[in-house]
Amino acid sequence: MKKIIISKLFLYRYRFVIGYLILGLAFAVLLFILPIIAQNGLSSAEMETATSSYYLGRTGIVNGDLVDLPYRVLQKFSIMLFGLSTYSIKLPSIIIGLVLGFLLILLLNRWFKNNVSLLASCLIILSTPFLFLAGSGTPLIMLVFWPTLLLWLGSKIQGEKRPKPAYSFIFGIAMLLSIFTPYMLYFAIFCVIFVICQPHLRFIVKNLPKILLILEILIILLGISILAVNIYNQPSTIMELLFSANFSIENFLPNIFNGFAPVFSWHNTIESVFLSPLISLPVLALALIGLFSTTKGFFASRNSIATILIVFCIIITGFNPNAAIFIILPFSILIAHGLKYILEKWYGLFPENPYARVSAAIPLTILYAIIIVPGLLQYIYGYRYNPNIANEFSYNLEVINKNLHEGTFVVTENHNFYKILEDSTDLNITEEVPADTTNFAVLGRLENEKKYTISQIITSPMRENSDIIYLYTVKEGE
Repeated sequence: MKKIIISKLFLYRYRFVIGYLILGLAFAVLLFILPIIAQNGLSSAEMETATSSYYLGRTGIVNGDLVDLPYRVLQKFSIMLFGLSTYSIKLPSIIIGLVLGFLLILLLNRWFKNNVSLLASCLIILSTPFLFLAGSGTPLIMLVFWPTLLLWLGSKIQGEKRPKPAYSFIFGIAMLLSIFTPYMLYFAIFCVIFVICQPHLRFIVKNLPKILLILEILIILLGISILAVNIYNQPSTIMELLFSANFSIENFLPNIFNGFAPVFSWHNTIESVFLSPLISLPVLALALIGLFSTTKGFFASRNSIATILIVFCIIITGFNPNAAIFIILPFSILIAHGLKYILEKWYGLFPENPYARVSAAIPLTILYAIIIVPGLLQYIYGYRYNPNIANEFSYNLEVINKNLHEGTFVVTENHNFYKILEDSTDLNITEEVPADTTNFAVLGRLENEKKYTISQIITSPMRENSDIIYLYTVKEGE
């Protein structure tokens, strides 16, 4: 009987390729059905962002309307193409989330072995905080996207004896576009300081071709020039890029507390769009193991990056509590370090016993099922039925699109947002009760109803206050 050699089996030889394909396919399908399985409504931040994106014009850009420009351009195109809907508002984040997920996989694959990077990637891109980012129609995802892209490009430059000019050029362009996202100016400065302080990276930069260094300097000068001109035209831009529109020094520490409260707490006690806990206990334990396992080689570039990124996250959370979501990136690196440490210790116990190595798959599978499945269920049902979270989202737009027929007059206070509907539907959006019609709809309820009769109330089962739209008819003789 012929002896079976495991290493020559097809499934064994291509196990990582198959694993990455399954993960990528599951991830892509999950992202594009996010608006269906998770929160259907829109937060106030999403509505403000959609309004700002749609009314973005050439004159606004010239005059200094640069904050989150790349994201808003993509969202404007999405709304113009598909009309104003929950899906069109979230679509840019879904697309960017898809790219971000693959960038995280590529980044971890550059720094760790295939077994570690595949396992760590599963935990991150199928986690509640990542799915929230990819399903939120705000530029918050760019806060994680740009550093991940820059770190991956940096790893491609660092890992080659002769870096390809294309990677250096893309790195410069990405750095240029990233400075239009709040707090990325700090990250750009952080990158420069880190390269200066890290001996290995200093050596790499010194040995880069001179033409690449000149090209990078020119791109940086171009970005600074564009930023300076627009700050001159609109001084408030610098405040939004470096801090936030309503930031004050007294709020710095409270912002840090409020930002990280949903990350580690086990119940929602504050009003937030983040579902607690964002970081589950098993994932937190893996990250802590990874943090302690990097203490010996802290000054190695990939080891120190995670710790420094955590410090960076704490600082920007002081400016904006929602920036705490940036913790995803350093946690991704620490989780990979934790898995690497555990696998090395396990294999170290049985260096010559293949059966012991294979048996590790059983507890690992159980651990992953415990982490991923409850995390997905928490995301799907938590954002729908947790009262502290669900009430942060409005279902008005979805109810309007499903229930109001063309030609209806709709009275609403949020005029600029719903006014966009006039360009993609035949609805008439107004701030006051129209005088030339006997039938109209109101988002909410009129204070003075003496002249009108309520003909229908349209409700939603997803909210505590379920009466969303009141249809009125003018009384006879009025």
